[in-house]
Amino acid sequence: MKILVTGAAGFIGHHLSKVLVEKGHDVVGIDNINDYYDVELKYARLNDLGIAKDQASIFLNESSNGSFKFIRIGLEDRENLTEIFKNNDFDTVCNLAAQAGVRYSIENPHTYVESNLVGYLNLLENCRNFQIKHLVYASSSSVYGLNEKIPFSTKDRVEKPISLYAATKKCNELMAHTYSHLFGFATTGLRFFTVYGPWGRPDMAAILFADAMTKGKPIKVFNHGEMERDFTFIGDIVEGVVRILEKDITARLNSKELYKIYNIGNNKAEKLLDFINEIEFNLGITAKKELMEIQPGDVAKTWADVSELINDYDYQPKTTIKDGVKLFIDWYKKYYNL
Repeated sequence: MKILVTGAAGFIGHHLSKVLVEKGHDVVGIDNINDYYDVELKYARLNDLGIAKDQASIFLNESSNGSFKFIRIGLEDRENLTEIFKNNDFDTVCNLAAQAGVRYSIENPHTYVESNLVGYLNLLENCRNFQIKHLVYASSSSVYGLNEKIPFSTKDRVEKPISLYAATKKCNELMAHTYSHLFGFATTGLRFFTVYGPWGRPDMAAILFADAMTKGKPIKVFNHGEMERDFTFIGDIVEGVVRILEKDITARLNSKELYKIYNIGNNKAEKLLDFINEIEFNLGITAKKELMEIQPGDVAKTWADVSELINDYDYQPKTTIKDGVKLFIDWYKKYYNL
């Protein structure tokens, strides 16, 4: 298949693109490479995919490595995004591009609207106009807001997000439903839970903790350590996404079951302190813990019910935090020259 992967310089997009190419697919990756976090990490991910920084840094420049092609562009660039669709006969689109970060959205709301709503609309319009049969897109566990029912199910009500980031992700789901209903193509939304692993984002807990520990600084442990997360290793996430992208969509199109939402996570909650313990063990460092109040926009516990994904796609997350954190720290030491 020929697959468009947006956010290809991002954490999940990089891993997904690599696996898709290894499995014989042609992948066109796009990313605006914004400076929300260290752009050198984004260029390093692209370099791992065979795209040199001097080529990747030029807007609208097409650079290729075998079955992977990269173009630097933001989804907000409606005209040039349409040209990319016009010049490529995509079978499927996987949208992982978004302005990320719950806390950042409180201070920078306009960035989220431009990327997560305007850019997403441009993508939907191109899927409509170029007869794309299947759009798979990233939603988020943050749409569950202050939901107290555990585990989180896609059948739960999600009308009360508690951050703008979460609100934009819920809007993405609503927009996808509208386009599936009006224009007859399949959309599959994936509510990602806490993803970690090699090449992860430096604003997320794993790297924040490891970085502080190695520098002898205290780590911030919110809600006084009483946090639980459905920590999901990147390899398990990508396996699930690939299963969805590769499955024949004909039956869904024929049955008019066009709009689907799934949780994708590790199917259980882990204590944050247990996650920290594994990082301590693999680094050989005992963390200095600074216990803090829970932050605005955060929830105390997340836990994904992934039974629907197991039933429909035989999804089987299997990486324990013991194994996953070891793989992450091995990469962390190498990448940061420790």
